[in-house]
Amino acid sequence: MKYKINSKSEFEHKQLEDLISSFSDEGSSLFKSRNEIKVFRVDGVDLNIKKFRVPNLINKIAYRFFRKSKAQRSFEYASYLQKNDIGTPKPIAYFEWLENFQFLESFYVSEHLETDLTYRELVNNLNFPDHEKILRSFTRFTFELHQKNIQFLDHSPGNTLIKKEGDTYRFYLVDLNRMNFKELSFDERMQNFSRLTPHVEMIRIMANEYAKLIDKPEDEVFNKMWYYTDRFQKKFHRKKRLKKMLKK
Repeated sequence: MKYKINSKSEFEHKQLEDLISSFSDEGSSLFKSRNEIKVFRVDGVDLNIKKFRVPNLINKIAYRFFRKSKAQRSFEYASYLQKNDIGTPKPIAYFEWLENFQFLESFYVSEHLETDLTYRELVNNLNFPDHEKILRSFTRFTFELHQKNIQFLDHSPGNTLIKKEGDTYRFYLVDLNRMNFKELSFDERMQNFSRLTPHVEMIRIMANEYAKLIDKPEDEVFNKMWYYTDRFQKKFHRKKRLKKMLKK
C-alpha cells in the first residue's frame, strides 16, 4: 500500500485506512458510475472518498511504474490549488493498493463540501436566480485560474461547485486529476470554456466579462469562445449519434 496524508490533517492513518477498507459496505453513496464517491462521518466531519475504477492492464503497469495515479494527482493538484487560493475541497489523503508489477485500487479523500449548486444548474435553467451575476463571477474565477497559469482540463458543468456567501458566490473545483500548469495563450484560454454550455446566450455574457478582464475587443473574445464551444458541441453530438447507431 502507498499513501500520503495532508500534514495539516487531524485524521490519523489508521482512521483513514479503516474507512478505505470498509468502503464497499459503509458510507453514504453520493455518485456511482465508472468511479464511486461516498461520504463518511468521522469525528463530526464529513469526508468525501472517491474510489477510482481499476484501470486496464496497460494502465495497471503505467500507474505502477511510470505515471502518477488519478488519486495522487487529485491530492497534489488540490494541494496546489489551495496554496494558490483557488477554491477546492480540502485534500486529506490518497491511498493506492499495489501488487508486484501491477497497480490495483486507488482512493482520494477530501473534506466533503456542502454547496448550493453546480454550474450545471445555470446550463439547465437560464432563469436560475442571479443567473447572470453568478455567470460573471464564474468568468472572473476562470480568469483568475488562467492568470495563475492553471489549465483545468475538465472544466465542465459538474466540476464547479458553487456556494453562496451573503451577496457573493464562491467557486470550488472538483474532479481534479487532469490539469496543466503553464502560461496560457489566448486560444487556450478560450478553449477552456468550450465544454461548459451549449447556450450562446451564456457564451455572450462570459465573453463580455472576460473581454473586460483581458482587455481585448468583445467581438474577438466572443468569436473565439463560441468557435471552440461550437466545435466541441458538434464533436460531442457526433460521438453520441455514432454510439446510438452502434447499439442498433
